[in-house]
Parts: sequence; C-alpha cells; structure tokens
Amino acid sequence: MQRRNRLSRSRDFDAVYRQGRSTSTRFLVLYWFEREDGPAEARLGLAVPKAAGNAVARNKIKRQLRELWGTRLEQIPPGRDYVLIAKPGLSEAVLANGFDWLGERVDEVLGKAGA
Repeated sequence: MQRRNRLSRSRDFDAVYRQGRSTSTRFLVLYWFEREDGPAEARLGLAVPKAAGNAVARNKIKRQLRELWGTRLEQIPPGRDYVLIAKPGLSEAVLANGFDWLGERVDEVLGKAGA
C-alpha cells in the first residue's frame, strides 16, 4: 500500500471518528468518511490498541491489514477516508485460522460499509 493511500495525521483520524459512520464485526471496526476535496483515492488509517497484543503482534496485524487493503483498493470507492480498528483477540484468531480468514473478515466489514 502506497503512502498516498494512508492516513497519517491525527486530525485526519479525528475527522473520520467525529464526522464519519461506523460498522463493526467481532474482530474489526471500520469508520469511513466522505471527503469533500473531490474524488481522490481512498485512504486508510489503522488503529491496533495495546490490548490486541504486544508490539510484535500489533505490527504483524498492521502489516497484514495493509497488504489486504492494498489488494482490495480497486474495489473500494474513491474519495473516502477509512479507519480500521482491530479488536483484542484478532492476532490469536489469525494465527489459528490463517491469513485468508483475515481477508474474509476485512471483506465482511467492507461489505457492511457498502464499499
């Protein structure tokens, strides 16, 4: 996933949280917000709380989620900012069920968001 497809500033995250909509599944929460600056590419911010595991587990989840997001980028509507939040227990579930299972969870939350 390229840098132009990432949220990095705190104010961008805040805008998505405050003005956006959300949906959730057992392991993921997705917030999204329609940007007013025109039809630019979709951007993603990731939030993996400390409750999701140690630093190694959190970084692994972030890498996996970025990879999955990059493969789905063409199907995601442009002009939106997204924040994907991992809930506690996700890293253990991915270890038990595999990377493809995580892809299904991402598809599930995107489907609920109408993306």
